[in-house]
Amino acid sequence: MFPLSIVTSNMWRRSATVSRRALSLAESIAGNSVARFSSVAAPDPQDESPLATTERMNLFTAVNNAMAIALRTDESAVVFGEDVAFGGVFRCTQTLREQFGEDRVFNTPLSENGIAGFAIGYASMGGTAIGEIQFADYIFPAFDQIVNEMAKFRYRSGNQWNCGGVTLRSPCGAVGHGGHYHSQSPEAYLAHTPGLVVVMPRGPKAAKVSTGSCVKNHQQENSSCAECASHLSFWFLIRCFATHIRVFC
Repeated sequence: MFPLSIVTSNMWRRSATVSRRALSLAESIAGNSVARFSSVAAPDPQDESPLATTERMNLFTAVNNAMAIALRTDESAVVFGEDVAFGGVFRCTQTLREQFGEDRVFNTPLSENGIAGFAIGYASMGGTAIGEIQFADYIFPAFDQIVNEMAKFRYRSGNQWNCGGVTLRSPCGAVGHGGHYHSQSPEAYLAHTPGLVVVMPRGPKAAKVSTGSCVKNHQQENSSCAECASHLSFWFLIRCFATHIRVFC
């Protein structure tokens, strides 16, 4: 039997190592955006370049703006899910159908398993798939596709192909009137699945940067290392506050 102090010490060391590795992975996937979240300099009012243009956004408008940029800059990008064509329950996709057309922003049947499966197939052919699971509670029927197919796609092929162009968005977290189908937080299940990257923004700025990073992950030079991303937002933060965010269009 090992002394309890030794076992506890080893557990702490292992936990710290895992935490460091997780932080390193998050920084590499998000283009070191983690560091940028903590301190964002105010734009110089004398700077009239496009990079200095800001808009006041809350979390859902920041996500909307990031997806609009992805659709504008990547002709293969599509946005799909339940009710996304009219803007979605939380309005994250509003006006996107009008801007980019019904072939690129479209509704799906009420099948989370189908949404995940379509995303895998489309991304495996080189496309950028941005799927929405209307509430994170509904992601459980899609676990077979997400955990057994999406996460293992690159591994099973010996790194010959991947479906790293998949980003699944979903609101999560508890709310007083949500009940058992609108209040769950399944991110821990996904975070323990190799091959998936789970991103949870803390506010509007982080939401925009992390959404763009998830979508562009597979476009990096070393695209064979691209992992599928699950972008989960606490839904009580979606309209909680707003801040000025630079517009990169």
